[in-house]
Amino acid sequence: MTAKGTGKYYKWEVLGLLWMAYLLNQADRQVFNTVLPAIRDSLSLTDTSAGLIATIFNLCYACMVPLGGWAGDRFSRKWVTTVSILFWSVATMFTGLANGVVMLIIMRSVATGGGEAFFGPANYSLLGQYHTDTRARAMSIHQTSYYVGVILAGWLAGLIADKLGWKYSFIIFGAAGIIWGIVMAFRLRDKAVGHIAEAPRNEVNASDEGGSESASLKADDALKPGILDGFKTVFTTPTALALTIGFSGFIFVITGYMTWVPAFLQEEFGQSQATAGFNSMFYTYVAAFAGVLLAGTLSDKFAVRDHKIRMVIQGLGLILGAIFLFFVGSSKALWLIYLCFAGWGFFRAFFDANIYTVLYDVTPSRLHASCSSALITTGFAVGALAPVILGAMKDSMGSLSATFPVLGAVWIVCGALCLIVSRTHYQKDYDKINR
Repeated sequence: MTAKGTGKYYKWEVLGLLWMAYLLNQADRQVFNTVLPAIRDSLSLTDTSAGLIATIFNLCYACMVPLGGWAGDRFSRKWVTTVSILFWSVATMFTGLANGVVMLIIMRSVATGGGEAFFGPANYSLLGQYHTDTRARAMSIHQTSYYVGVILAGWLAGLIADKLGWKYSFIIFGAAGIIWGIVMAFRLRDKAVGHIAEAPRNEVNASDEGGSESASLKADDALKPGILDGFKTVFTTPTALALTIGFSGFIFVITGYMTWVPAFLQEEFGQSQATAGFNSMFYTYVAAFAGVLLAGTLSDKFAVRDHKIRMVIQGLGLILGAIFLFFVGSSKALWLIYLCFAGWGFFRAFFDANIYTVLYDVTPSRLHASCSSALITTGFAVGALAPVILGAMKDSMGSLSATFPVLGAVWIVCGALCLIVSRTHYQKDYDKINR
């Protein structure tokens, strides 16, 4: 008789549970972006005040992610993810009750940012524990929830706001998160991991000197990571460091794209805000949906023979995606620009599909959440600079078109780094963890 949560198909149920949770996570962020103009007008905020809310949210998120990674490695990952979704969903509902900028900052930026920061590291590490041979495929399927969440929330939150008012967008999405959090509390299970196998040798050998119980306790203590252990591991492992640099460039370009492409379509082609918002995201993320599934499948298939193929796929994805960015800035035909959006989205998914698979290939499983938090914190800290840098370039050059080649160049450099390190260090780092 198979215990509940341990059957051979349960890992796919875990994927389904975390897929929906991640969809709600990304949808929760997109709701705010969608109804921001209505919030600004309703509360008589300036554009600066409205932007400040988003800025504080991102800062809180980046600052709290290391703590989230630490919690994910020291405590039950099932409960870290479940409590996180319940925490941010309650905060989202209370955001709908905000009647001033102070309450918005507290509920949206501090509570929601803090809650979501605990979700990411534990979410990815728990999924990685259940999926070993199918890890890239599972991660790529999981990533599709991001694409669906952004598109769905952008449309549905706007529809709710038009019919009922912006407050109900937060209330309804928050309620959905609470319901799903309750489902996860009953269905999600932690994955049993062999702890002693990864304990330091001297701690385990202490059991041979009489006192196996004492040695076991010491080993358990040694396995409890400190809050900076993930950063130390990532920055001293060449493959993980290269991945983090690539991820930082990846997030920088995506942040710049998400911030400025809607404005590009409005200024260069005279589209309305609604039309530009839809066109800038739809073609990109439909193509990314297809790309991430293909990349995950290919990665798992070829990595059986050669582990470094995962990072090769990432490097090629960045370089090929960069080519489309160069054409976006130079083309005057709208259909060609949409094609470039789709091409860029398709190849960006090649990097997306393998981020955590590569990271977990070269870092100890007991530190997966901590290493994830180091990756996320670094990437989003760098990515947060994109809107300011590109805005300054636009002011000096007089056009958004000139910024796209810069974004393309960033990806080419990061892609080349991934290809080089995949040949020089990947197998060595992999062998250190899996010998």
